[in-house]
Amino acid sequence: MAVPKKRTSASMKKIRNHSWKIKSVEKSLKSFSLAQSVLSGRSKSFYYGTEKKPFQKN
Repeated sequence: MAVPKKRTSASMKKIRNHSWKIKSVEKSLKSFSLAQSVLSGRSKSFYYGTEKKPFQKN
């Protein structure tokens, strides 16, 4: 016979949501830092093309 799972407590729900939000904030700060270094020209590990190529039909 199937037994329903126990309900997650409010405190456990808050803990999980908080850790999820902290991870997203860390990712956004890291991506913002990378964008700043690329735009300022100080990036040494991120390469990108600066030449624009015209659209070509095949």
